[in-house]
Amino acid sequence: MKILVCIKQVPDMESRFKINAEGTWFDEADLAFRMNEYDEYAVEQAVQLKEQLGDADVTVLSIGPKRVSEALKKALAMGCDRGVHVQDDVAWKMDPAQIADVIAAFAKDKGFDLLFTGMQSQDRGSAQVGVLVAEKLQLACATTLVGFDFADGVVTAKRELEGGIKGVVKLRLPALVTCQLGLNTPRYPTLPNIMKAKKKEVLAFPVADFLSAEEAAATTSMYPPQKKGTGLVLEGDVGELADKLVAIFKDKRVA
Repeated sequence: MKILVCIKQVPDMESRFKINAEGTWFDEADLAFRMNEYDEYAVEQAVQLKEQLGDADVTVLSIGPKRVSEALKKALAMGCDRGVHVQDDVAWKMDPAQIADVIAAFAKDKGFDLLFTGMQSQDRGSAQVGVLVAEKLQLACATTLVGFDFADGVVTAKRELEGGIKGVVKLRLPALVTCQLGLNTPRYPTLPNIMKAKKKEVLAFPVADFLSAEEAAATTSMYPPQKKGTGLVLEGDVGELADKLVAIFKDKRVA
């Protein structure tokens, strides 16, 4: 079986964010970067499937500048067989459809049986790339997986739906699934596997091989949420709280 895992390198959510001078994206100068959390579940599930089957081959792909090689190295240390780096110093300018175009253009003639992506990226949160890739490649697709099983060419996917409801669907290969928190516990790369990862193949391609300049999008502006008023904490017994609350409603003219 041939498996493709698509990952993204994103800013660590503990970083202090500020908008760049152009007002179009984050200022990356003081940011730390890591593999997108949801993508870690995708990598882990792909490696678990490889271990189950014994003869599967797992390729991990990432789009971005030179620094994304660190995310690829982690995926290789977790058990992927080779990496693909689509080089783009301004990958943040692409919208989900363009990112999906790049992935689909790479994958279309490679004969992948199963594709894994994260449910969404932590920096943009569109949750659109996986489903768009599936549409462009005409693959069966299931999203927000919290359970995965494979047997006899069929994926049994347990999905997390609205309201915490779990739904189960079955997909025949080829297929694509997007992975959610709770699907598994991503392994921590061991030192021996980190050393082995250094010897694994990483192929590099310019993004122009898969996306023409005419298709480039542009982010016109980006800004933090507007600051709103602070909250008010009321203390006292129930009767006093009720009187205080009514007084506040009258003052604010809340009907």
